[in-house]
Amino acid sequence: MTTDRDTAAPRSGRDETAAERADRLWTDMLQEVRVTQTGAQILFGFLIGVAFTPRFAALPDFDRNLYVATVLLGAVSTGALVAPVAFHRFLAGRGLKPELIHIAGRLIAVGLVTLALTMAAALLLLLRTALGDTTVAWALSAAVLLWFTTTWLVLPQLVLRRAAARRRNDPDDGPDDGRA
Repeated sequence: MTTDRDTAAPRSGRDETAAERADRLWTDMLQEVRVTQTGAQILFGFLIGVAFTPRFAALPDFDRNLYVATVLLGAVSTGALVAPVAFHRFLAGRGLKPELIHIAGRLIAVGLVTLALTMAAALLLLLRTALGDTTVAWALSAAVLLWFTTTWLVLPQLVLRRAAARRRNDPDDGPDDGRA
């Protein structure tokens, strides 16, 4: 006879059922996305307001197009980061939390990538306007985007690779529980 404990997720490193693990992962996900949701929404709000300033009409075509692209990226980012809440509303109580976690994880990843692009594009627009030096503006914006890529994508991947290598070399090192 199997028990709820027998259905615990493999390598979870915890004494929890699959449902308990899904609940924990969902809670963790909500905590992770809360800050980025708010930041994306505030940035998007500020971006919208730029079009209504007197200086906006004087922007060259490139900067105006860059602004439109930045606002669109901000909208996509905000939508992707808020979407898990809508999914939860539709799926809550239907026994689909593992699917919700999978989809929400993908949406959050899209939200983070588009948020990084939004921030880099907004910085480029600001620096082009503030410095008047296109080359420096591009270089600084690219450096910031590289920083986001390094800290948000590359470093976590390095940690995962090191942990996987450590587990291969020492199987008793401990299971992966999905938490840092």
